[in-house]
Amino acid sequence: MKQPGLSFHRPAAFWLGCALIAGGVLSHGPMFMMGQHTHWQMVGMPMTTAMWVGMAIIPLGLALSAYGMLPRAPAYAGSDGAPLNFHVADGAPLNRAHWALVTVLVITLAIDVMKPATLGFVMPGMTAEYGMGTSLASLLALFALTGTAIGSVVWGRIADRFGRRSAILLSALMFIGTAICGAMPTFGWNLAMCFLMGASAGGLLPITFTLMTETVPAAHRGWLLVALGGLGTSGGYLLAAGAAAILEPMFSWRVLWLLGLPTGALIIVLNRFIPESPRFLSSMGLHGQARALLERFAGRRGGIERDDETHPGAPVIDESHPVTGVRQLLRGRHAAVSWSLLVAGTAWGLVNFGFLLWLPVNLRVLGVDPAGASALLAWSAVYALPGIALVIWIYHRWSSFKSLVLFLALTAASLLAFGALDALAVRSVVVTTLATAALLVSVSGVIAMLIPYAAEIYPLHLRGTGSGVVAASSKFGGILGAGLGVAGFFDHFAVSAVLLALPMAAAALMLWRSGVETRGRRLEEIETCFSRS
Repeated sequence: MKQPGLSFHRPAAFWLGCALIAGGVLSHGPMFMMGQHTHWQMVGMPMTTAMWVGMAIIPLGLALSAYGMLPRAPAYAGSDGAPLNFHVADGAPLNRAHWALVTVLVITLAIDVMKPATLGFVMPGMTAEYGMGTSLASLLALFALTGTAIGSVVWGRIADRFGRRSAILLSALMFIGTAICGAMPTFGWNLAMCFLMGASAGGLLPITFTLMTETVPAAHRGWLLVALGGLGTSGGYLLAAGAAAILEPMFSWRVLWLLGLPTGALIIVLNRFIPESPRFLSSMGLHGQARALLERFAGRRGGIERDDETHPGAPVIDESHPVTGVRQLLRGRHAAVSWSLLVAGTAWGLVNFGFLLWLPVNLRVLGVDPAGASALLAWSAVYALPGIALVIWIYHRWSSFKSLVLFLALTAASLLAFGALDALAVRSVVVTTLATAALLVSVSGVIAMLIPYAAEIYPLHLRGTGSGVVAASSKFGGILGAGLGVAGFFDHFAVSAVLLALPMAAAALMLWRSGVETRGRRLEEIETCFSRS
């Protein structure tokens, strides 16, 4: 019996596709195991016929799984129930269905974060095996960031067109396929696979927030979204560090890429706990399925009601530039808030992948030796941990967009503080530690709130796209930050700190003027704010 929002339209095709993808990855196993005779050094080895066949059937399996998963066209055109506008009882308590979804999405996000976090652990071994310099090795990070930026946009569009659940599962399957990176004998193949791996990982992040936004009641939506980001990110880095510590000494850096198979497969196994968004089902005319799914989350009594004057449905936004695609994000009624979030995402990427990346080196300018710099960053990170709890609290209790504005401003202030310390020749470990901790707290707070807020403000048919584009802007900032680092921009410590503070401050000002409050509001009510602006 098919379960609403949980079944596949062509299950045989979906699972056959999954088998082909897994088989394609496993076909690289013999090549990898041959490495045990060469201390896991595979550079220069010729690729076997089985590897070439495996590489060919992975995209075939992905296409077959997509065919089995994506809805038939008539399902979009028709309706499986009487047209009915209904909503989740936004004041309903969280139940077992909510917590099951939250748990699975935390696991999904942790697996998603784990893959790019692994990049730092594979770099030393990969650089040594391929005999590369630092500049050539940096191409790996550049390809990965470019992949995540493109993937965020592409998977966002897929989520808006074919569903949130479909996008998550397809991204996980692509994630599995790119595990073959661990058996590639040449650096060129590693670059290609790393780009595709980034594309799959970039898609999971915004879509998990989109699904959570449309499923959790408004009374709990804000703090759960921010907590999801904090727990998922922390869990991903812990998984990456743990796998590197335990497995890398035994099987070299390559095994960290091969982990894409079991971790991606875990998401597929947990698919029965990842339902489709009820709001998405309703928008596609599948009212009966949406109603049945909503009853799992809101209960049968009072959870689902006809929309009325008290609980209005989603408004029709009449404007000369309707919000229907990526370009329309920057036009019409959503333009101002879109631009503010894009500037914020780009500024965050510049700081996180630029300034912070070079901070251990630049701390020497403030009189901190290399060993002391590592210890200072470690202690600053410990001091910054309570900041995540602070972010969750103020986002839920005070204001959503004002909290984001506050942390954007705090990031700008922290950068200006570093500029002042350098300009005034202040040499104090205590002051430097405080400035570092403040920067880590504020930067973590920005990214913890940025994507959740984007997932709340856009209309249903563009929520995945909007979240994906904002997520892509942070990766675009990372690409710029990496390029500026290669160009030597961060060698000028005070100048770089002050200049990067400017876009942060600009984003804070822009969002202060264009932001819309989402705390405790139904998604339909948030959309009404734009229809009346």
